[in-house]
Amino acid sequence: MAFFERKPASLGTAGASPAAGKKVALVGNPNVGKSVLFNALTGAYVTVSNYPGTSVEVARGNAVIEGVTCEIIDTPGMYSILPITEEERVAREILLNESPDVVIHVLDARNLERMLAMTIQLIEAGLPVVLVVNIMDEAERMGLELDIPLLREKLGIPVIGAATAKKRGLPEIRRAIAGYDRGHHAVFGYSRRLEQDIAEVASLLNGRYALSGKALALLLLQRDEEVAALIKRTEGDGYPAVEEKVREKSFERRESFHLDLSMERKGIVRGLTAGVLHVPADRRVTFGERLSTLATRPLTGVPLLLVVLYFGLYQFVGVFGAGTLVDFLEGTIFEEHFNPWVTGAIRGLIPWEVIQELFVGEYGVLTLGFRYAVGIILPIVATFFLFFSILEDSGYFPRLALLVDRLFKRIGLTGRAVIPMVLGFGCDTMATMVTRTLETVRERIIATLLLALAIPCSAQLGVIMALLSKAPGALMVWSGCLVLIFLVIGFLAARMMPGETPMFYMELPPMRLPQLSNIFTKTYTRMQWYFMEILPLFILASVLLWLGKITHFFETMVEWMSPVMAAVGLPREAAVAFIFGFFRRDYGAAGLYDLQEKGLMDPRQLTVAAVTLTLFIPCVAQFLIMKKERGMKVAVAMGVFVSFLAFGSGWALNQFLVATRIL
Repeated sequence: MAFFERKPASLGTAGASPAAGKKVALVGNPNVGKSVLFNALTGAYVTVSNYPGTSVEVARGNAVIEGVTCEIIDTPGMYSILPITEEERVAREILLNESPDVVIHVLDARNLERMLAMTIQLIEAGLPVVLVVNIMDEAERMGLELDIPLLREKLGIPVIGAATAKKRGLPEIRRAIAGYDRGHHAVFGYSRRLEQDIAEVASLLNGRYALSGKALALLLLQRDEEVAALIKRTEGDGYPAVEEKVREKSFERRESFHLDLSMERKGIVRGLTAGVLHVPADRRVTFGERLSTLATRPLTGVPLLLVVLYFGLYQFVGVFGAGTLVDFLEGTIFEEHFNPWVTGAIRGLIPWEVIQELFVGEYGVLTLGFRYAVGIILPIVATFFLFFSILEDSGYFPRLALLVDRLFKRIGLTGRAVIPMVLGFGCDTMATMVTRTLETVRERIIATLLLALAIPCSAQLGVIMALLSKAPGALMVWSGCLVLIFLVIGFLAARMMPGETPMFYMELPPMRLPQLSNIFTKTYTRMQWYFMEILPLFILASVLLWLGKITHFFETMVEWMSPVMAAVGLPREAAVAFIFGFFRRDYGAAGLYDLQEKGLMDPRQLTVAAVTLTLFIPCVAQFLIMKKERGMKVAVAMGVFVSFLAFGSGWALNQFLVATRIL
């Protein structure tokens, strides 16, 4: 039976906060709006880095709130203070090690009953909690009514109703942070037997901890190994008594402890929501909910996905971005105006022809590197990231994850891997970094391999779609080859790599109309990151190609690759695109664009070249990230495997097309 009483908050913190300001930690389930709140509080003053000893990224920002200097920490998503995933472990490490002055628990108003269980855990741990009941606008649209003042009274902590995406509740949140007062909070009582077990374990803890004795005792009884190790270090000679007591209690309740604790917490939540949450008997189903249901059912979700891909990737990125915008920027601006002007200017300023070619020659930094980066790559990447941001802000990606989960399990992944896979169509380098959010090392290796092999980045994808769409059937052959190789290699990797596919669970945010401010902010941030990465590499590639030309090393490489080009049915000049592709995949695709413009390849050769180049060795930037994330041995092994598979697939496809005369 649950009961409530008031009690002064007691952290027993292991360290003091800096006198200059406050440390504020945002915690909560994934997809409840933590990042939106974080951005609203911090603005542009943000740093993102790996948490020490892990591959999990943590965002930190500074803000002056009501005259108080604050450090804001956006922790990874967590469902409980008993961690399962690496993200949850990092989130709890922040609570344990950094002693935040305020812990803001953000939850989804539509799932109040389910998420309040974690609020209970945070409060009974003695943490200074502020509860933000977010996404109130969607809850109200569904007909749900929440009595926020009553919930505040029951919990004994600040409780704020908010819709942070629409700036609702932000002033109240800021005031709660600046003026947080550790007053009295509710005490949640369990059954007499469980309370006695907790008290017996907690009475043996004599050290100073960031969490309360009650919370630590519960974690010990749940067999939390990390907490046990912490207590062993802290208690020293007193730990054997703690261990013995935990073993005794665990043995007595070995068959039902977790179930009993879960049921008792559900009872507490029912007591908290009584009179707070009012659900209408005949609740109306919103359009967003209907669309959400359609997006997750295979019968309707697959056609919806095809519509999204056709209008988003093919029409918007492929036709508009890689066609209309590239034709204007690369064809009109650069070819007709910029290149002739800059060529004349450089030749007038620099008398030496060799130096002239560094800037405006065949592989000139300005006429090739800058033209590729701005005239060909920039419009394609911009349209893709705009499309990606629209889907992300609409809440479509978690539904897509649910839709593909069953298929992805066949290739050793879960639906969660759909995020780095889709992001890979924007930039494989960025997507490889995002694989660190996957739960197991096995998943991360498989996802990294598939990204390196069969996922073209947006610029490469856009150029290839623009090239192949001119030949009937070519785009379908290219797509079919990539999908087949993706599934076959994924299936084989899942069978060969040891380990099991983890359980998949994902919070579903509401489906809503994307907000223009969010779309443009996300697109601008990604574009800034991408362009700052690619422009130096394009310039470096142009310099290296220029050096290769004047030293004849470049010609030698083309000669070395000529037999390979002939074996896959490509002209000798196609070797240039593959050399470009080593520096960046999109650079290689732009090389194919130039060859097609010169009329050096027919539709069959373009298709074979496009498939081979897409599968070809990852670009330098992606390879370096693979090395950082997976280690040198794994990165080199993947690079060698991918290269052999690329040319083997190109040879097989060429033989098939010659024999069947499809193209």
